[in-house]
Amino acid sequence: MPTRAERGLRRLVATGLVALPVLAAAPAHADGRLHAHRVLSFADPRVIESSGLVDDGRLLFTINDSGDGPYVYAVDSRTGQTAGVTTYSSGDVTDVEAIAPGRGGTVWVGDLGDNRGDRDAVDVYRLRPARGTGTVPSTRYRFVYPDGPRDAEALLVDPRSGRLLVVSKSVFGATVYRAPARLDPAGMNRLRPFASVEGLVTDGAFFPDGRHVVLRTYDSASTYTYPDFALVGTVRLPDQDQGEGIAVGRDGRVLLSSEGLHSPVLQVTLPSWMTRPPATRTAPVPPTPSPSPRPGNLDPPSTVDDWWRAGAVGAVLLGVGLAGARLLRRPR
Repeated sequence: MPTRAERGLRRLVATGLVALPVLAAAPAHADGRLHAHRVLSFADPRVIESSGLVDDGRLLFTINDSGDGPYVYAVDSRTGQTAGVTTYSSGDVTDVEAIAPGRGGTVWVGDLGDNRGDRDAVDVYRLRPARGTGTVPSTRYRFVYPDGPRDAEALLVDPRSGRLLVVSKSVFGATVYRAPARLDPAGMNRLRPFASVEGLVTDGAFFPDGRHVVLRTYDSASTYTYPDFALVGTVRLPDQDQGEGIAVGRDGRVLLSSEGLHSPVLQVTLPSWMTRPPATRTAPVPPTPSPSPRPGNLDPPSTVDDWWRAGAVGAVLLGVGLAGARLLRRPR
């Protein structure tokens, strides 16, 4: 019959084995950032300010930040070579910042940038990229904010309803705006505040299930449930020169792009609990929120801090080791 010490050791080991997969759910570098795998580097010298990304499997679509024309670059996801350039407008664009996948093989391009805060309206284009290089027709929709001009770099399209969302970029907290269900290409479409989130949001994307979105900043990524925009968790992203783009493919892979000549596209794996359905999620318990948090504006779970995770894993292993040593020294 096992002694009480032996039974205690077994319980401790069992607890440690259960806890370790949760604590190690998000592999990270020593500095707490997620591991990354380089998928490609943009070979085209024209792609120097990748500010948004769409993952279509064999092709990646990207756009340049301000200073470029109305172009969508199709990039071979195996080689990084440009497979084609689509021109979607004969007019000028002001500050293109976002691109998002639509339904039926379409993409939406957001001319949303407004660093000086003086644009009366912003434009979003819906188009089907050309096969190769060419000019295609597009539909332009004009949008106005209800509370004055806003700088924005993130455009999301609900994969189930096709509804558009625009996320502002501000050090004072970002606002998620929702577009009307039916858009008017001839008139002005009024955006309405929908949720509040934190951080200098530079891009975002829906997951294929339509129940989660991911928003990135220069340094981190956060997932939220949709449509309530409840924060699920936040992780630190790999270091990039100026990380601005994020895409989620149909298979759920997460890709990151950055500004810069021949900049790499990175693939990362988010912890599985960050995108599980709420009923099955086993994420660590977050700290107590402030008394009056705004929707989508809660502190991230403490366990997304990878230093904490590493310390916790070490503590479990140390506890098991010490208990085992005491057991071995204990006379029978």
